[in-house]
Amino acid sequence: QVQLVESGGGLVQPGESLRLSCSASGSIFRIYNMGWYRQAPGKQREMVASITRGGRTNYAGSVEGQFTISRDNTKNTVDLQMNSLKPEDTAVYYCTATVADALIGRSVDYWGQGTQVTVSS
Repeated sequence: QVQLVESGGGLVQPGESLRLSCSASGSIFRIYNMGWYRQAPGKQREMVASITRGGRTNYAGSVEGQFTISRDNTKNTVDLQMNSLKPEDTAVYYCTATVADALIGRSVDYWGQGTQVTVSS
């Protein structure tokens, strides 16, 4: 099994920044894509940003230029730097990773339990 643990959420005021981190551990042979999703109250979960193992990134249009995703393949981590936060960025943020699971012998999409980000004055 593989575990994804997020950290870095919290309460901030509009215009401030937060950095989310996610660490993967367990029966990892290799991690392919990693990413962040979010789910606001009453809304569907949406993709925020993703990054390939080679570093190619993709962002939702609503966060392009505001958020930056990065990863460290040696540490099995992925970060999301969020700047100029707005109240509409309030959501639970989930880390996800496509992992070649060494125990199962195939690739599996894993999810973290989520971290709350609240942007409010």
